Amino acid sequence: MKSTTLKNKLIIAITGLFLCFFLIIHLLGNFQLFLPEDQAREQFNWYSTTLSGNIVIKTISWILYLSLICHAVYALIVTINNNRSNGKSYHYDKRNVASAWNSRNMGILGTILLLFLIIHFKDFWYTYKFTDLPIDKAGNKDLYQVVVQAYSQLWYVIIYEVSFIALGFHLLHGFFSASRTLGLYHPKYVKAIKITGWIYTTIITGGFMAIPLYIYFK
Repeated sequence: MKSTTLKNKLIIAITGLFLCFFLIIHLLGNFQLFLPEDQAREQFNWYSTTLSGNIVIKTISWILYLSLICHAVYALIVTINNNRSNGKSYHYDKRNVASAWNSRNMGILGTILLLFLIIHFKDFWYTYKFTDLPIDKAGNKDLYQVVVQAYSQLWYVIIYEVSFIALGFHLLHGFFSASRTLGLYHPKYVKAIKITGWIYTTIITGGFMAIPLYIYFK
């Protein structure tokens, strides 16, 4: 049982670290949305076209989809097993003191992120791949206009902001949990790992949160 649990946690850790790397690339690409409008439209649409037409990127995309599925499925399995093993009710429970809020509520955070991904894939990935979008001056599908229209709606921005806050809590716990699972959380490096985790989480979360706000208020 312990070996199975460890295997599941290793899969979660490895897929999670891959997704962390993807978030960096994704955020860097989305930073083009901060450019002046004409330049942002041209470069963002070119970037989107390049990603969808490159065989290497397509291969990485399939690895990404597989990683997302495995990460979610194995996290669910571990959560269910943990709930079963901790199924006894205690008269006095101090887990709220012993562990951080996000570590005790990864199921809630994961559910929020799953719903967010469904919305995100439907409104951007599906729209780009399977609908007839207008073409920009360079002959590329105008995904930039889709992004601007989406983030021009306050309710949509609020959904994204709440989701990114959930992402931040999820990343923070996941970063530390993965380092422990992979045997990297050594006492000598605890401080460095914590600082790195906080810096990474702050940049990723803050960067993604800034984009909808920038477009909405612009």
